[in-house]
Amino acid sequence: MLEVMVNGCSGKMGQIVCDLVEQNPDLVLKCGFDRDVTGEFAFPVFNHIENITEKPDVIIDFSVPVATFKILEYATKNHVPIVIATTGFSNEEEKKIEAYSREIPIFKSANMSYDIMIMKKLVQWLAPLLKDTDIEVTETHHNRKIDSPSGTAQMLADSINTSLGNSLHCEYNRHDKREKRDKNEIGMNSIRGGNIVGEHVVQFFGEFETFELKHTSYSRNVFAEGALKAAKFLVTMPNGLYSMEDMCSI
Repeated sequence: MLEVMVNGCSGKMGQIVCDLVEQNPDLVLKCGFDRDVTGEFAFPVFNHIENITEKPDVIIDFSVPVATFKILEYATKNHVPIVIATTGFSNEEEKKIEAYSREIPIFKSANMSYDIMIMKKLVQWLAPLLKDTDIEVTETHHNRKIDSPSGTAQMLADSINTSLGNSLHCEYNRHDKREKRDKNEIGMNSIRGGNIVGEHVVQFFGEFETFELKHTSYSRNVFAEGALKAAKFLVTMPNGLYSMEDMCSI
């Protein structure tokens, strides 16, 4: 059986991952790690890297960027594969993660949903067909989400831009602008409210019609289930940086 450490085990997603690991007959919850340990746990939980006495087969990370890099140091030192489901990394931090992947297997995705991967492929295919439209990406999440836009929204925008030869740029703020919309921009819009798990909409606005793709997540379990699948996939792989596309292509 695969022994799992959950980084961010006290958070909402971390708790869901822990519950699903314990329900999965192929997995064992070896330990957890979190800076703020609250409540009681039926497994060892650590809040200082130097105090970790367990060595899991794989780490699943649902935390914040600063916590991800702390656990990456441990993972690299002990050569433990890690699934990174955390979002909100800067470009420089993305490069650091890529550098870590030369030392250990890393699976990283802004969204662990299989359907989101399908949406990504669809927008890549559609963008060249609708290249003369105005493209807008809108994401809606609960009021506790810190990063904006979501990692998934940025991933969708990047996929569109790549399919169009990187000829576009993302526009995150129109508040200070007093000019008409640039044809070469992808509008990025974020909505925060209530307890929305996640909704992503990509719209292609033509002069006389609009084409729209929409994905809605109704439960956080879909992301946790995806992370467990990624963990099982990752332990079979050599050092490198992997994504949902790599896992689903096998």
